Amino acid sequence: MKGVVIKSTGSWYTVKSECGKELNCRIRGKFRMQGIKSTNPIVVGDHVQLIKEEDSYIISELKDRKNFIIRKSVNLSKQTHIIASNIDQAILIATIKSPTTSTSFIDRILVAASSYAIDVVLVFNKIDLLNEEEKKHLDSLIKLYKKINYPCFSLVILKDDLSPLKDLMKNKVNVICGHSGVGKSTLLNMIQPDLEINTQEISIQHQQGMHTTTFSEMHELNFGAKIIDTPGIRGFGLVEIDKSELSHYFPEFFALNSKCKYNNCIHVNEPDCAVKQALENNEIAYSRYKSYLNMLNSQDDHYRINKFD
Repeated sequence: MKGVVIKSTGSWYTVKSECGKELNCRIRGKFRMQGIKSTNPIVVGDHVQLIKEEDSYIISELKDRKNFIIRKSVNLSKQTHIIASNIDQAILIATIKSPTTSTSFIDRILVAASSYAIDVVLVFNKIDLLNEEEKKHLDSLIKLYKKINYPCFSLVILKDDLSPLKDLMKNKVNVICGHSGVGKSTLLNMIQPDLEINTQEISIQHQQGMHTTTFSEMHELNFGAKIIDTPGIRGFGLVEIDKSELSHYFPEFFALNSKCKYNNCIHVNEPDCAVKQALENNEIAYSRYKSYLNMLNSQDDHYRINKFD
């Protein structure tokens, strides 16, 4: 019997079978011996094969994943913890304030998602809290990210029509991400109230949200979409990207690569660099180039994305 893992609590898994039944399953210990260097070899989104043993079901086989999102294990530094798999699209919720989402954080997620072949939709929430100067800043960000073909929404999740966003989510497996307190759980409750996801106020002292989700779970929404709610994803972690390939995940940089003098140009000190020329001509945003340099310089040989709660 085949199925998809829709919930993981650590030791037990809920699998939705091909015939629509939700089954409580466990795994055999041998899964941890099959070269999967992870604290959790089976995750939400996985396609699996089941067998029945007495009164329970066993996950006997893990099908190939098209992608996954991962972070470094908190307790076991040499191992990783996979959050979810087989993702089509990420819904990144950001706020200009309460709490603040930086452009460097947004860019890190965009690069990481691109490296996983995951599309991203940017949702700027809490625009009712902004003063005039902050609104201008938001307008410039939306203009910037739309120019490089990222769908953007600016809204108040609690008040505004979410139909256009729901249309982009249809027929896809979505994962929701962003800092705690930006409105992830609120979005889930607004697009489908019967989910009854717990929400909490942000910390006044630290201007950060408090975690409400403790395990990963996939929800099937009544408008034809699926969404994975996860425990505090802030980024897509532990992806190693070679310096020569990092610019490939910046669309506006990649479009100019062929115009650089050197094929292996990394757009820092090389002469006749089309990216640096575009930066001087204000054709590339300084914030994007700054994010690129920060990623490039994070390690001597690789950039490692590991920003998680």
